[in-house]
Amino acid sequence: ARIGYAGVVLAGYGNLDVRGVREALGQAGLVVSGMHVGRDALMQNLAGVIADAKLLGARDVICPSWPKEEFTDRAACERIGEKLGELGAMLRGSGLRFSFHNHAVEMALFDGRTVFDWMLGAAEPRNLSAEPDVFWVHVGGQSPEQFLRRHGGRCPLVHLKDETEIGLGPVDFSAVFAATESIGAAEWYIVEQEKYTRTPLESVHACYEQLKKWGKV
Repeated sequence: ARIGYAGVVLAGYGNLDVRGVREALGQAGLVVSGMHVGRDALMQNLAGVIADAKLLGARDVICPSWPKEEFTDRAACERIGEKLGELGAMLRGSGLRFSFHNHAVEMALFDGRTVFDWMLGAAEPRNLSAEPDVFWVHVGGQSPEQFLRRHGGRCPLVHLKDETEIGLGPVDFSAVFAATESIGAAEWYIVEQEKYTRTPLESVHACYEQLKKWGKV
C-alpha cells in the first residue's frame, strides 16, 4: 500500500485466517481485487469460497490452474471448459465473477486452436472469464496481443508478468496495453512476480515504478 498499489489478489491467506486477512488489508487500505482458489476447493467447498469472497468484499474468483495431464485433446478441453462454466454459473448466482488463469500449457494447440480457446469456447462468457498471464502466453508460443484481441472482452483482470520484473524480459507490453485498452474491458492490471533478483517488496516496487513510467497507475 505504501508503494502505491490499490489492491491485491490473494492466493491463500498465509499465516492468517480469512478474518485476519480482512483486518490486515483494511488497516492497510487495500482492497481484494481477486482471489485465486484451487480446483479442489472450488469443487468441494464452493459455499466456503463464496462466504470468504463475501467477507473480503471480493468480486472476482479465479481458478489458477488445471492438471495439465487432463488436456489430452479438443473434447477434453471443452469438457473442462464446461465444468468451469458450471462453477462460474453458481458463483454468478452469488454475485461473483469467475475467471481462469493460464500457464504455458494452455497455449498448446489442438485442431488449430489453443487449449484455452477450446475451454473458453465451451462456456458462456457470463459464466467464465479469462485472467490472461501475458508472460505464460508468450512462453507457450502464442502472442499476448493476439490472445487479448481475441478474448479481451472476457478479460476483466490481466496479469502483467515478465521473465523477471516487468519491462525487463521478452513481453511486448506496448502491444499488450494497446490491445487491452482498445477493447476497454480490463478493470485491473495485476503485477505478478515469481523470479527475484532482490527482495519481493523491492521487486514489486520496481514494477510499480515501471508502470508509472508507462502511465498505467
